[in-house]
Amino acid sequence: MNVATPPAPVEASYRPDHISEEEWDIRVQLAACYRLMDHFGMTDLIYNHITARAPSADGEHHFLINPFGPHYTEITASSLVKVDLEGRNIDGTDTPINPAGYVIHACIHRARPDLEAVIHTHTRAGIAVSCMEEGLIPMEQNGFQFLNRIAYHDYQGIALDEAEQASLLDDMGDCDVMVLRNHGLLACGANISQAFRKIYYLEMACKIQLDVMAGTLRQPTPAVQQHTADQWQSGAAGNGGREDNTLEWPAMLRLMDRKDPSYRT
Repeated sequence: MNVATPPAPVEASYRPDHISEEEWDIRVQLAACYRLMDHFGMTDLIYNHITARAPSADGEHHFLINPFGPHYTEITASSLVKVDLEGRNIDGTDTPINPAGYVIHACIHRARPDLEAVIHTHTRAGIAVSCMEEGLIPMEQNGFQFLNRIAYHDYQGIALDEAEQASLLDDMGDCDVMVLRNHGLLACGANISQAFRKIYYLEMACKIQLDVMAGTLRQPTPAVQQHTADQWQSGAAGNGGREDNTLEWPAMLRLMDRKDPSYRT
């Protein structure tokens, strides 16, 4: 009987000399986030993007994005592309990126210095809710974190036109999650782990909403809904009161290390 050869062990992490320790840590976490998005079924072939702001010694705004072509399961720390806010590759390679990723993500990185990471998805549930007139209806414990804290942006075609950036930012305001009408979902965070946590629960809220539509919705009182939303906002709902991090993230990294640690390379 033929037995598959186990994959060779991968070093926990290695850092090229030209990349700082700070940037490498962001690259490793961002690569892990790409793998997690696939693990939880939030991918769309080779499309969509997750970006993270990259540290810059000269104060320039740079961010990391996936190369255009590889699947999320193929993304590694070293394969990520560093670009400026004009979408120009600045890491010394000619690796292409998806122009739609630049249009959506660059304007957020430019206008919202409080947000370090941006995740955009085209999931079945997210698109379905984006096509509904009422949009997302928070209706359960995890979903209440988005109560009155979600923005909406009307569809204007495939996001290739930089002219759309102004209206996208106007619609986003000071929110960090947004439903892109007839398109998909967007979630941002002060770091990668926070952005992942938000897109995970936003996706779950969309799935639950579609399930509930098969029956009759029963809601808690408005006061209880608001109380739960405030609990999420205060950090009482599972992140140890830490606005800058989440308790789940180390567990997610360990999950990816067990599944395939090559993302660290």
